[in-house]
Amino acid sequence: MSNNTFSRRQFITLGLGVMGGTALFGLAGCSDGPSATSGAAATAAAADASATGIDKDAFNGLVASIEPAADDVIAANPWASAIKSAGKFRLGATRTSTIFSQLDEQDNKVYGFDAGIYLGLIRYILGDENSYEYTQVTSDTRESVLQNDTVDAVFASYTITDKRKQLISFAGPYMTTQYAILVLDGNTDINSVDDLAGKKVAVQSGSTGPEVVGKFAPEAEIQEFSKDDECRAALEQGRVDAYVVDNTLQMGSVIKNPGKYRIAGEPFGPEEYLGIGVQLDNTDAVNFINDFLRKFEDDGKWAELYKIVFADRCGIETIPEPPALGA
Repeated sequence: MSNNTFSRRQFITLGLGVMGGTALFGLAGCSDGPSATSGAAATAAAADASATGIDKDAFNGLVASIEPAADDVIAANPWASAIKSAGKFRLGATRTSTIFSQLDEQDNKVYGFDAGIYLGLIRYILGDENSYEYTQVTSDTRESVLQNDTVDAVFASYTITDKRKQLISFAGPYMTTQYAILVLDGNTDINSVDDLAGKKVAVQSGSTGPEVVGKFAPEAEIQEFSKDDECRAALEQGRVDAYVVDNTLQMGSVIKNPGKYRIAGEPFGPEEYLGIGVQLDNTDAVNFINDFLRKFEDDGKWAELYKIVFADRCGIETIPEPPALGA
């Protein structure tokens, strides 16, 4: 992971930076739906939020507000031009993260921070956010689908690391985070990373989790699983005592399952930057996506998306600035 420091890295403490005790209590109060309203409006908002717990109208309106790129902008970039000619964006992503990309079975649409960005990018290139072919990825398959030219880009809360940069290239970053410990709500034994000593700790294989836990909790017994839901299932079944992963993913689990989990103690480990994976040395892809992200940020869309996905669901008052592009 790079040690670069970004001047625009002003992330608030809740979930995306160093989280203190007050922020932890704020997280516990997050609801699984949009911000409170009253009367008939509240009833309609609650019904609209459904399983994803998000203001769908606001999310869909944000995506629809993205203006497609001019023809000369697309023609000037071989990566974008090839996608436009194909008529489909080959998307590598997930659909099981409440925070980043959650499939809502009621309308068969995806909602979340990653989803807002990739749907916006697809609309920017093709004029229709639904013009994509979806490939499910896991921590273990993200690099291979790019190396095999199965997808055009991977959006999967993808941490930028020097090791991964040897295999693929990254656009972004578009967010920063740390690691956090998820335990069952009734667990009183684990309240910090120091309490993981001698405990069974779930991590995702292919992620940076095993390395981070090995460094900060060397006496923990690490157990690897391929997906987030497998890690949480092991936790719920008592096969592990805790689950360590990206703090934003943990926040999503708490939001989606009020009363089931809690985040134990403060986030720890190195600050990590999330990026968008593309084929190795594909500078056309990196440049085009970064230009889109820059416009997305400058037009206020990034802040609006953050408000819809995070702030309105957790009562966050301050919208942070995105990290500087080009990490």
